[in-house]
Amino acid sequence: MTTGDRMAAMPENRRNASGAEAEDEGAPTASSTPSRSVLVTGGNGSLGRVLRGALPTLGWQVRTLDLGEPAGAASDAVVGSITDLDTMRRASAGMDAVVHLGGIASPDAGWDEALEVNIHGTRTVLEAARLERVERVVLASSNHAVGYQARGSDDLPADVRVRPDSFYGISKAALEALGSFYADEYGLEVTALRIGQCQERPSDLRALAIWLSFPDFVRLTHAALVSPWSGFSTVWGVSRNTQRWWSLDAGERIGFHPEDDAEIYASDFTGDQPRHVGGTAPPYGADQAG
Repeated sequence: MTTGDRMAAMPENRRNASGAEAEDEGAPTASSTPSRSVLVTGGNGSLGRVLRGALPTLGWQVRTLDLGEPAGAASDAVVGSITDLDTMRRASAGMDAVVHLGGIASPDAGWDEALEVNIHGTRTVLEAARLERVERVVLASSNHAVGYQARGSDDLPADVRVRPDSFYGISKAALEALGSFYADEYGLEVTALRIGQCQERPSDLRALAIWLSFPDFVRLTHAALVSPWSGFSTVWGVSRNTQRWWSLDAGERIGFHPEDDAEIYASDFTGDQPRHVGGTAPPYGADQAG
């Protein structure tokens, strides 16, 4: 009996997590996901467009959701808001997985918009997944959920406690808490990706440590979608950068093996790396890691 069969057989309002399964040490391939379907929220954004182009080559049928029609050809797109449960249920119906990228992506976001879109929106995404019996949800968290964490002597683990550096960071910490709750309470398989700076190339000195290349973002998302794990987990979204100080261990446990290194752009920048995950020190908090 598959995970989906087990979840379908359980009462809709109470699905408990199954036991942990063996880890997959090999890199995921297209044959790992034949004829599986995934909803990508925020499908018109930069990362959504990356997945929209890449996941079909890995065996996924992609449906997108965003506030407007996608540019270019899109065979399966839903227009609507992540904060509307009816829309999210319609978009989630029949899906094997959801990748939740939609929301406010600015560290300068104010409290009201962070609350409505990022926190309420994430709860709506997870509730729709539960009601539509979607097996797995991948959440786009952020390094700003732990932005005031300081660099220590060892690489920082992906499950380091939340220490947000902004209202945006608080909303991402809440996103992780919601994912953990839905995994424990209803048996969803949820992973939160604590993404560094995911762009075509690093934009500043700090990014030499925290850059996540587009190809590595695809590798990470695909690993989170297909690797045999259960419950809730957090994983750093970071490439194999020479100046990286975030641990790759949690990602490797789900089959994420990044290949790119921001060091090829190091000559573009000069100076010292910030000591804190989010790039700034807390005005009053103790400067310590962990």
